[in-house]
Amino acid sequence: MKKITLKPMVYRNKEIIILEFEHDHKLIYDLKSSDYRIKWDDYLNNWYVIKDGFDLNSFYDDFNHLVLLDYSLLRKEQKKSVVNISSKKDSIKNRLNDEQKNQLNAFYKFLKGKRFSESTLKTYTHLVAEFVIHQKEIKPFTIRDIEVYVENVLEPSKASISTHRQFISAMKHYITFTKMPLEIDFNALAPRKSKLLPNVLSNEEVIELIRVTKNLKHRICIALIYSSGLRIGELINLKLRDFDLQRQLIKIQSGKGRKDRYVPIANVIMPLLHNYLTTYNPKIYLIEGVEEGTPYSTESIRKFLKKSCALAGVIKRVTPHTLRHSYATHLLENGTDIRYIQELLGHSRPETTMVYTHVRSQDLQKITNPLDLFVKQIEQQQKSSIFSQKQTLKGTDNP
Repeated sequence: MKKITLKPMVYRNKEIIILEFEHDHKLIYDLKSSDYRIKWDDYLNNWYVIKDGFDLNSFYDDFNHLVLLDYSLLRKEQKKSVVNISSKKDSIKNRLNDEQKNQLNAFYKFLKGKRFSESTLKTYTHLVAEFVIHQKEIKPFTIRDIEVYVENVLEPSKASISTHRQFISAMKHYITFTKMPLEIDFNALAPRKSKLLPNVLSNEEVIELIRVTKNLKHRICIALIYSSGLRIGELINLKLRDFDLQRQLIKIQSGKGRKDRYVPIANVIMPLLHNYLTTYNPKIYLIEGVEEGTPYSTESIRKFLKKSCALAGVIKRVTPHTLRHSYATHLLENGTDIRYIQELLGHSRPETTMVYTHVRSQDLQKITNPLDLFVKQIEQQQKSSIFSQKQTLKGTDNP
Protein backbone atom coordinates (compact mmCIF):
# COMPACT_ATOMS: atom_id res chain seq x y z
CA MET A 1 0.00 0.00 0.00
CA LYS A 2 1.21 3.52 -0.81
CA LYS A 3 2.46 5.60 2.11
CA ILE A 4 2.48 9.32 2.94
CA THR A 5 4.71 10.62 5.73
CA LEU A 6 3.70 13.97 7.24
CA LYS A 7 6.59 16.10 8.51
CA PRO A 8 6.23 19.52 10.18
CA MET A 9 8.76 22.23 9.39
CA VAL A 10 9.19 26.00 9.18
CA TYR A 11 9.79 27.31 5.67
CA ARG A 12 10.06 30.98 4.72
CA ASN A 13 8.76 31.98 8.17
CA LYS A 14 5.68 29.78 7.79
CA GLU A 15 4.79 26.54 9.52
CA ILE A 16 4.13 23.92 6.87
CA ILE A 17 3.64 20.16 6.63
CA ILE A 18 5.69 18.20 4.11
CA LEU A 19 3.98 15.24 2.40
CA GLU A 20 6.60 12.65 1.54
CA PHE A 21 5.61 9.79 -0.77
CA GLU A 22 6.84 7.91 -3.80
CA HIS A 23 5.80 9.51 -7.07
CA ASP A 24 2.33 8.35 -8.09
CA HIS A 25 0.22 10.14 -10.73
CA LYS A 26 -3.12 9.01 -9.27
CA LEU A 27 -2.19 10.03 -5.72
CA ILE A 28 -0.92 13.41 -6.90
CA TYR A 29 -4.17 13.98 -8.76
CA ASP A 30 -6.23 13.07 -5.66
CA LEU A 31 -4.16 15.38 -3.45
CA LYS A 32 -4.37 18.31 -5.86
CA SER A 33 -8.11 17.77 -6.32
CA SER A 34 -8.76 17.83 -2.57
CA ASP A 35 -9.71 20.87 -0.50
CA TYR A 36 -6.39 20.97 1.37
CA ARG A 37 -4.57 23.34 -1.02
CA ILE A 38 -1.57 21.07 -1.37
CA LYS A 39 1.22 22.66 -3.42
CA TRP A 40 4.55 21.68 -4.98
CA ASP A 41 7.76 23.56 -4.15
CA ASP A 42 10.83 23.18 -6.39
CA TYR A 43 13.30 24.15 -3.69
CA LEU A 44 11.87 21.64 -1.22
CA ASN A 45 11.39 19.18 -4.05
CA ASN A 46 8.24 18.11 -2.29
CA TRP A 47 4.53 18.60 -1.82
CA TYR A 48 3.44 20.63 1.20
CA VAL A 49 0.46 22.25 2.89
CA ILE A 50 0.26 25.30 5.18
CA LYS A 51 -0.10 24.03 8.75
CA ASP A 52 -2.52 26.77 9.83
CA GLY A 53 -6.01 25.42 9.17
CA PHE A 54 -4.84 21.91 8.26
CA ASP A 55 -7.18 19.36 9.86
CA LEU A 56 -5.46 16.02 10.41
CA ASN A 57 -8.72 14.24 11.27
CA SER A 58 -10.37 15.25 8.00
CA PHE A 59 -7.24 14.45 5.99
CA TYR A 60 -7.08 11.02 7.63
CA ASP A 61 -10.75 10.34 6.87
CA ASP A 62 -10.31 11.35 3.23
CA PHE A 63 -7.08 9.47 2.47
CA ASN A 64 -6.80 6.61 4.96
CA HIS A 65 -8.52 4.20 2.55
CA LEU A 66 -6.07 5.14 -0.22
CA VAL A 67 -2.72 5.27 1.56
CA LEU A 68 -0.95 4.41 4.78
CA LEU A 69 -0.53 7.65 6.72
CA ASP A 70 2.47 8.17 9.00
CA TYR A 71 1.71 11.23 11.15
CA SER A 72 3.92 10.31 14.14
CA LEU A 73 6.24 13.32 13.64
CA LEU A 74 3.24 15.63 13.48
CA ARG A 75 1.85 14.24 16.73
CA LYS A 76 5.21 14.68 18.50
CA GLU A 77 5.26 18.31 17.41
CA GLN A 78 1.73 18.90 18.70
CA LYS A 79 2.51 17.35 22.09
CA LYS A 80 5.35 19.79 22.72
CA SER A 81 4.70 22.32 25.28
CA VAL A 82 1.71 24.40 25.34
CA VAL A 83 -0.08 26.56 27.70
CA ASN A 84 -3.68 25.42 28.01
CA ILE A 85 -4.97 28.52 26.31
CA SER A 86 -3.20 27.83 23.05
CA SER A 87 -5.87 25.45 21.82
CA LYS A 88 -7.83 28.45 20.55
CA LYS A 89 -5.09 30.27 18.68
CA ASP A 90 -1.38 29.55 18.60
CA SER A 91 -0.72 33.26 18.20
CA ILE A 92 -1.83 33.90 21.79
CA LYS A 93 0.89 31.84 23.46
CA ASN A 94 3.51 33.70 21.43
CA ARG A 95 2.28 37.02 22.87
CA LEU A 96 2.48 35.90 26.50
CA ASN A 97 5.52 36.20 28.72
CA ASP A 98 6.40 33.48 31.25
CA GLU A 99 4.70 35.26 34.15
CA GLN A 100 1.47 35.60 32.18
CA LYS A 101 1.59 31.96 31.10
CA ASN A 102 2.04 30.80 34.68
CA GLN A 103 -0.82 33.03 35.83
CA LEU A 104 -3.17 31.75 33.14
CA ASN A 105 -2.24 28.12 33.72
CA ALA A 106 -3.04 28.63 37.40
CA PHE A 107 -6.36 30.27 36.43
CA TYR A 108 -7.13 27.30 34.16
CA LYS A 109 -6.54 24.91 37.08
CA PHE A 110 -8.71 27.13 39.31
CA LEU A 111 -11.59 26.87 36.83
CA LYS A 112 -11.02 23.13 36.50
CA GLY A 113 -11.40 22.86 40.26
CA LYS A 114 -14.83 24.48 39.84
CA ARG A 115 -15.70 21.52 37.56
CA PHE A 116 -16.45 23.59 34.47
CA SER A 117 -16.77 21.76 31.16
CA GLU A 118 -13.70 21.55 28.93
CA SER A 119 -15.34 23.94 26.47
CA THR A 120 -15.95 26.55 29.20
CA LEU A 121 -12.41 26.11 30.53
CA LYS A 122 -10.89 26.89 27.15
CA THR A 123 -13.27 29.75 26.37
CA TYR A 124 -12.83 31.55 29.71
CA THR A 125 -9.04 31.10 29.75
CA HIS A 126 -8.77 32.32 26.17
CA LEU A 127 -10.88 35.43 26.83
CA VAL A 128 -8.96 36.33 29.99
CA ALA A 129 -5.66 35.73 28.16
CA GLU A 130 -6.58 38.41 25.61
CA PHE A 131 -7.33 40.82 28.46
CA VAL A 132 -4.01 39.98 30.18
CA ILE A 133 -2.13 40.60 26.92
CA HIS A 134 -3.85 43.99 26.61
CA GLN A 135 -2.78 44.84 30.19
CA LYS A 136 0.83 43.99 29.14
CA GLU A 137 1.76 42.71 32.60
CA ILE A 138 0.22 41.02 35.61
CA LYS A 139 -0.94 43.93 37.74
CA PRO A 140 -4.02 45.12 39.66
CA PHE A 141 -6.83 46.42 37.47
CA THR A 142 -10.11 48.25 37.94
CA ILE A 143 -13.63 47.90 36.59
CA ARG A 144 -12.79 50.84 34.33
CA ASP A 145 -9.89 48.83 32.87
CA ILE A 146 -12.38 46.13 31.89
CA GLU A 147 -14.66 48.74 30.31
CA VAL A 148 -11.75 50.26 28.37
CA TYR A 149 -10.79 46.81 27.07
CA VAL A 150 -14.37 46.24 25.89
CA GLU A 151 -14.50 49.68 24.24
CA ASN A 152 -11.08 49.55 22.55
CA VAL A 153 -10.59 45.86 21.81
CA LEU A 154 -13.68 43.67 22.14
CA GLU A 155 -16.23 45.92 20.42
CA PRO A 156 -13.96 47.01 17.50
CA SER A 157 -13.14 43.33 16.84
CA LYS A 158 -16.85 42.77 16.11
CA ALA A 159 -17.10 40.17 18.86
CA SER A 160 -20.60 38.73 19.17
CA ILE A 161 -22.97 39.58 22.01
CA SER A 162 -22.49 36.02 23.27
CA THR A 163 -18.69 36.44 23.37
CA HIS A 164 -19.06 39.78 25.16
CA ARG A 165 -21.23 38.17 27.85
CA GLN A 166 -18.82 35.24 28.17
CA PHE A 167 -15.95 37.68 28.66
CA ILE A 168 -17.71 39.40 31.56
CA SER A 169 -18.47 36.01 33.14
CA ALA A 170 -14.84 34.96 32.69
CA MET A 171 -13.62 38.19 34.32
CA LYS A 172 -15.89 37.60 37.33
CA HIS A 173 -14.11 34.28 37.91
CA TYR A 174 -10.71 35.84 37.23
CA ILE A 175 -11.36 38.51 39.87
CA THR A 176 -12.29 35.77 42.36
CA PHE A 177 -9.12 33.87 41.42
CA THR A 178 -6.86 36.91 41.90
CA LYS A 179 -8.64 37.85 45.16
CA MET A 180 -8.94 41.44 44.00
CA PRO A 181 -11.38 43.65 45.98
CA LEU A 182 -13.67 44.22 42.99
CA GLU A 183 -17.31 43.42 42.36
CA ILE A 184 -18.67 43.10 38.85
CA ASP A 185 -22.27 44.04 38.19
CA PHE A 186 -22.90 41.59 35.35
CA ASN A 187 -26.08 43.30 34.16
CA ALA A 188 -24.34 46.69 34.06
CA LEU A 189 -21.31 45.49 32.06
CA ALA A 190 -22.79 42.75 29.87
CA PRO A 191 -25.05 43.56 26.92
CA ARG A 192 -28.55 42.13 26.85
CA LYS A 193 -28.73 38.63 25.48
CA SER A 194 -29.79 38.48 21.84
CA LYS A 195 -33.12 36.84 21.10
CA LEU A 196 -32.33 35.42 17.68
CA LEU A 197 -34.43 32.75 16.01
CA PRO A 198 -32.44 29.65 15.01
CA ASN A 199 -31.86 28.69 11.39
CA VAL A 200 -33.84 25.60 10.46
CA LEU A 201 -33.38 23.20 7.55
CA SER A 202 -36.34 21.71 5.73
CA ASN A 203 -36.91 17.95 5.74
CA GLU A 204 -35.70 17.81 2.14
CA GLU A 205 -32.51 19.71 2.96
CA VAL A 206 -31.68 17.33 5.81
CA ILE A 207 -32.15 14.26 3.59
CA GLU A 208 -30.04 15.81 0.82
CA LEU A 209 -27.33 16.75 3.30
CA ILE A 210 -27.06 13.14 4.47
CA ARG A 211 -27.29 11.80 0.90
CA VAL A 212 -24.39 13.86 -0.51
CA THR A 213 -22.11 12.99 2.42
CA LYS A 214 -20.28 9.96 1.06
CA ASN A 215 -17.76 9.40 3.86
CA LEU A 216 -19.35 6.89 6.26
CA LYS A 217 -17.97 8.50 9.42
CA HIS A 218 -19.12 11.95 8.33
CA ARG A 219 -22.54 10.63 7.36
CA ILE A 220 -23.15 8.97 10.74
CA CYS A 221 -22.14 12.21 12.49
CA ILE A 222 -24.67 14.29 10.56
CA ALA A 223 -27.39 11.65 10.86
CA LEU A 224 -26.97 11.27 14.64
CA ILE A 225 -26.74 14.98 15.43
CA TYR A 226 -30.02 15.53 13.57
CA SER A 227 -31.99 12.37 14.43
CA SER A 228 -31.07 12.36 18.13
CA GLY A 229 -30.89 16.14 18.65
CA LEU A 230 -27.31 16.05 19.91
CA ARG A 231 -25.02 18.93 20.76
CA ILE A 232 -21.68 18.64 18.96
CA GLY A 233 -19.87 18.17 22.28
CA GLU A 234 -22.26 15.34 23.18
CA LEU A 235 -21.57 13.58 19.89
CA ILE A 236 -17.78 13.59 20.16
CA ASN A 237 -17.96 12.43 23.80
CA LEU A 238 -20.23 9.46 23.02
CA LYS A 239 -18.66 6.17 24.06
CA LEU A 240 -19.65 2.70 22.89
CA ARG A 241 -20.92 1.90 26.38
CA ASP A 242 -23.50 4.71 26.03
CA PHE A 243 -25.42 2.79 23.34
CA ASP A 244 -28.31 0.42 24.02
CA LEU A 245 -28.84 -0.92 20.51
CA GLN A 246 -31.55 -3.36 21.61
CA ARG A 247 -33.74 -0.53 22.89
CA GLN A 248 -32.40 1.92 20.28
CA LEU A 249 -31.38 4.45 22.91
CA ILE A 250 -28.31 6.55 23.62
CA LYS A 251 -27.46 7.68 27.14
CA ILE A 252 -26.09 11.21 27.15
CA GLN A 253 -23.95 11.39 30.26
CA SER A 254 -23.20 14.71 31.93
CA GLY A 255 -24.63 16.79 29.12
CA LYS A 256 -24.93 20.55 29.39
CA GLY A 257 -25.68 21.43 33.00
CA ARG A 258 -24.30 18.04 34.09
CA LYS A 259 -27.60 16.30 33.34
CA ASP A 260 -28.00 12.74 32.03
CA ARG A 261 -30.74 11.91 29.56
CA TYR A 262 -31.73 9.26 27.04
CA VAL A 263 -32.31 10.04 23.37
CA PRO A 264 -33.72 7.69 20.71
CA ILE A 265 -31.92 6.30 17.66
CA ALA A 266 -34.06 6.56 14.51
CA ASN A 267 -35.01 3.23 12.91
CA VAL A 268 -33.50 4.22 9.57
CA ILE A 269 -30.19 5.04 11.28
CA MET A 270 -29.68 1.52 12.66
CA PRO A 271 -28.33 -0.10 9.44
CA LEU A 272 -26.02 2.90 8.92
CA LEU A 273 -24.81 2.66 12.53
CA HIS A 274 -24.12 -1.10 12.27
CA ASN A 275 -22.27 -0.52 8.99
CA TYR A 276 -20.16 2.19 10.61
CA LEU A 277 -19.31 0.08 13.67
CA THR A 278 -18.28 -2.86 11.48
CA THR A 279 -16.21 -0.73 9.10
CA TYR A 280 -14.38 1.51 11.57
CA ASN A 281 -14.37 -0.80 14.62
CA PRO A 282 -14.00 2.03 17.19
CA LYS A 283 -12.54 1.01 20.55
CA ILE A 284 -13.73 3.57 23.10
CA TYR A 285 -15.47 6.55 21.50
CA LEU A 286 -18.14 6.12 18.84
CA ILE A 287 -16.44 8.73 16.64
CA GLU A 288 -12.71 8.40 17.11
CA GLY A 289 -9.92 10.64 15.91
CA VAL A 290 -6.81 9.64 14.03
CA GLU A 291 -5.37 7.88 17.06
CA GLU A 292 -7.27 4.88 18.36
CA GLY A 293 -9.24 5.57 21.52
CA THR A 294 -9.19 9.36 21.16
CA PRO A 295 -12.26 11.53 20.47
CA TYR A 296 -12.87 13.28 17.16
CA SER A 297 -12.53 17.06 16.97
CA THR A 298 -15.39 19.54 16.73
CA GLU A 299 -13.45 21.52 14.13
CA SER A 300 -13.31 18.48 11.83
CA ILE A 301 -17.09 18.10 12.03
CA ARG A 302 -17.66 21.78 11.24
CA LYS A 303 -15.39 21.53 8.21
CA PHE A 304 -16.97 18.50 6.59
CA LEU A 305 -20.48 19.80 7.37
CA LYS A 306 -19.64 22.99 5.49
CA LYS A 307 -18.43 20.91 2.55
CA SER A 308 -21.59 18.77 2.60
CA CYS A 309 -23.80 21.88 2.63
CA ALA A 310 -22.05 23.14 -0.50
CA LEU A 311 -22.59 19.79 -2.23
CA ALA A 312 -26.25 19.74 -1.17
CA GLY A 313 -26.82 23.28 -2.42
CA VAL A 314 -27.82 24.52 1.04
CA ILE A 315 -27.11 28.25 1.10
CA LYS A 316 -28.31 28.90 4.67
CA ARG A 317 -25.70 29.37 7.37
CA VAL A 318 -25.48 25.87 8.83
CA THR A 319 -23.59 24.72 11.92
CA PRO A 320 -23.87 21.38 13.75
CA HIS A 321 -26.30 23.10 16.13
CA THR A 322 -28.54 23.95 13.15
CA LEU A 323 -29.21 20.21 12.80
CA ARG A 324 -30.30 20.08 16.45
CA HIS A 325 -32.54 23.13 15.93
CA SER A 326 -34.05 21.47 12.86
CA TYR A 327 -34.72 18.24 14.78
CA ALA A 328 -36.60 20.13 17.51
CA THR A 329 -38.59 22.21 15.04
CA HIS A 330 -39.59 19.17 12.97
CA LEU A 331 -40.69 17.34 16.14
CA LEU A 332 -42.91 20.28 17.06
CA GLU A 333 -44.34 20.49 13.54
CA ASN A 334 -45.18 16.79 13.72
CA GLY A 335 -47.21 17.34 16.87
CA THR A 336 -44.76 16.27 19.60
CA ASP A 337 -45.59 17.82 22.97
CA ILE A 338 -43.22 20.65 23.93
CA ARG A 339 -42.51 18.95 27.28
CA TYR A 340 -41.16 15.84 25.54
CA ILE A 341 -39.01 17.99 23.28
CA GLN A 342 -37.60 19.77 26.33
CA GLU A 343 -36.66 16.39 27.81
CA LEU A 344 -35.12 15.10 24.55
CA LEU A 345 -33.00 18.23 24.13
CA GLY A 346 -31.93 18.33 27.77
CA HIS A 347 -33.17 21.86 28.39
CA SER A 348 -33.38 22.96 32.02
CA ARG A 349 -36.06 25.58 31.40
CA PRO A 350 -39.14 25.30 29.17
CA GLU A 351 -38.51 28.88 28.01
CA THR A 352 -35.45 27.65 26.10
CA THR A 353 -37.53 25.09 24.22
CA MET A 354 -40.33 27.57 23.52
CA VAL A 355 -38.16 29.35 20.94
CA TYR A 356 -39.08 26.58 18.49
CA THR A 357 -42.73 27.61 18.62
CA HIS A 358 -41.66 30.79 16.80
CA VAL A 359 -40.14 28.98 13.83
CA ARG A 360 -42.85 26.44 13.07
CA SER A 361 -43.56 26.83 9.38
CA GLN A 362 -47.02 25.26 9.78
CA ASP A 363 -48.18 28.00 12.14
CA LEU A 364 -46.75 30.74 9.92
CA GLN A 365 -48.40 29.24 6.85
CA LYS A 366 -51.81 29.41 8.54
CA ILE A 367 -51.58 33.19 8.73
CA THR A 368 -53.27 34.96 5.84
CA ASN A 369 -51.03 37.68 4.47
CA PRO A 370 -52.96 40.98 4.14
CA LEU A 371 -51.59 41.48 0.62
CA ASP A 372 -52.96 38.08 -0.42
CA LEU A 373 -56.34 38.98 1.08
CA PHE A 374 -56.41 42.41 -0.60
CA VAL A 375 -55.44 41.04 -4.02
CA LYS A 376 -57.93 38.19 -3.73
CA GLN A 377 -60.75 40.69 -3.09
CA ILE A 378 -59.77 42.76 -6.15
CA GLU A 379 -59.48 39.67 -8.36
CA GLN A 380 -62.93 38.53 -7.30
CA GLN A 381 -64.30 41.93 -8.30
CA GLN A 382 -62.41 42.02 -11.63
CA LYS A 383 -62.63 38.25 -12.20
CA SER A 384 -58.99 38.19 -13.37
CA SER A 385 -55.53 37.83 -11.86
CA ILE A 386 -53.73 41.11 -11.33
CA PHE A 387 -50.26 39.61 -11.16
CA SER A 388 -50.61 37.63 -14.38
CA GLN A 389 -51.43 40.70 -16.50
CA LYS A 390 -49.52 43.86 -17.35
CA GLN A 391 -51.49 46.17 -15.11
CA THR A 392 -51.07 47.89 -11.79
CA LEU A 393 -53.31 48.35 -8.80
CA LYS A 394 -55.62 51.31 -9.04
CA GLY A 395 -54.06 54.43 -7.67
CA THR A 396 -50.42 53.43 -8.34
CA ASP A 397 -48.09 54.96 -10.89
CA ASN A 398 -46.48 53.07 -13.74
CA PRO A 399 -42.68 52.92 -13.47
